[in-house]
Amino acid sequence: MVIEGLRAIQREHGYLPTEELSALAQRLSVPLYQVQGVASFYPHFRLAPPPMVEVKVCGDMSCHLRGAGALVRAAEQRAATLPGAKVGHVSCLGRCDRAPAAVVNDVILAGMTPEKLNDLITSIAGGAPVTHHEPAPAPVPLRVDPYAGGRRYEAVRAFVPRRDVGELLRTLKASDLRGLGGAGFPTGMKWEIVRGAAGSPKYVVCNADESEPGTIKDRFILDHVPHLVIEGMILAGLVVGAHEGIIYIRHEYEAQAEHLERELAACRRDGLLGRSVLGSDLTFDVRVFISPGGYICGEESALLEAIEDKRAEPRNKPPFPGTHGLWQKPTVINNVETFASVPLILVKGVEWFKAQGANGASGIKFVGISGHVARPGVYEIAMGTPVREVIDHAGGVLGGRALKAFAPSGPSSGYLPASMAGVSLDFASLQKAGSMLGSGAIVVCAEGTCMLDMALNSVRFFRNESCGKCVPCRVGSAKLVDILERAARGRGEAADYDMIRDLSEAMRLASICGLGQIAPAPVQSVITHFTDEIEAHILRRTCPSGVCPMAFA
Repeated sequence: MVIEGLRAIQREHGYLPTEELSALAQRLSVPLYQVQGVASFYPHFRLAPPPMVEVKVCGDMSCHLRGAGALVRAAEQRAATLPGAKVGHVSCLGRCDRAPAAVVNDVILAGMTPEKLNDLITSIAGGAPVTHHEPAPAPVPLRVDPYAGGRRYEAVRAFVPRRDVGELLRTLKASDLRGLGGAGFPTGMKWEIVRGAAGSPKYVVCNADESEPGTIKDRFILDHVPHLVIEGMILAGLVVGAHEGIIYIRHEYEAQAEHLERELAACRRDGLLGRSVLGSDLTFDVRVFISPGGYICGEESALLEAIEDKRAEPRNKPPFPGTHGLWQKPTVINNVETFASVPLILVKGVEWFKAQGANGASGIKFVGISGHVARPGVYEIAMGTPVREVIDHAGGVLGGRALKAFAPSGPSSGYLPASMAGVSLDFASLQKAGSMLGSGAIVVCAEGTCMLDMALNSVRFFRNESCGKCVPCRVGSAKLVDILERAARGRGEAADYDMIRDLSEAMRLASICGLGQIAPAPVQSVITHFTDEIEAHILRRTCPSGVCPMAFA
């Protein structure tokens, strides 16, 4: 395994020495260029020795709203006085509820202040190690867990003796359960496609690589109900005829990966996984694959490429993973929340599940809320709950300020104005509003936020995370950033509107995967809903909020 080999080398040396890459290629009998190609693609791997003090600050969306800029400036000033210290940027670390976050010598630290970070830089420069242990999450009762302290895995125990695949698929279809990672594809239909697809072996993959700014709900689910995720995967495997399941988890979630490993070990001891599931002739097991980094890995086909030890570049579609997935074999790919919902539906029943929704929607939804709210975090809500109510659950807008805008699901959903805070969090309502439910990552912007600045922040994230495989995304995202940066500096032009429109359409139509297709969404939504603010930047060359660089010129 190339990626596992690279991970072992970096653990030993702190980076990937050239001679070690050559030795790995020889041991695995693969060309050196393949090893180098994989090593150079993923942001987690280093090809040169790290500096003595390396600070990387997350400046994406939630951290940007909660003071990342001040953190970077303070760290740069302190690092300038210390030889061997370096400050840079890192993409979203999945700590949006405790923003701003940073990585210091490979240790993730959340809730940072300039004072804390500077003290840490000074202590490391003096020879002290970075030590940090995130506290274990306190247990919380969740409606999504049908077992409530009782014996778990009852859905699997009920299925194995009867093996009524038709009934299980009909139940999932009747529940209206859809993919809760962003795409929203009907779960029962997906499993049915894989079951009926020609080819063997078949696979089940759980996408736990939530890397989009604002998206933190899967981490919460893995902390509190990992057994539901695993049970959902077992059921999927038994239904479609797969013998192997893989949980693909981002490397920033080391604690959650450990939770999963412990739960998987317990399942094997109890006979729920392995060669004879619950004493039957059924075989299914699950392993954890830790991502070497990159938002693009959240795209399902790029994720499969990574598991296959390749660069995580999205595949052209069709064919789709349901028929040509991992190793070109039929593969179920669902996200953490989707798998966790399956046991609930089977144990509690379709009618109970559907009744948990609100305003005509079905089921339960986890949402992460961050940015300018008093109590950022993850909340278990009824599907169909209005955004305004979720903001209230989170203690309201920070500091009692007025709400200006919100992103229903991170940068890919674009921004909606405060006047639309009554929109329900469900697939149909948000689509009608010109946005999407996505993964349920609400990011709140208070009055005083510059929306051109937020559009730039979001598009810059997509540019940084583009894999570069296709020209529309690689060039288009960079050009959008250039246009917005010029506008932020007071150098925008009226012709920029046409350029943004043309770039957005080209990226939507010609990009290989969803990253390029939705990268223009933040700027398009701001042009639609905050027209006066955009015109002020481009036509009058002023920033009404006093945030953009032109305000300090």
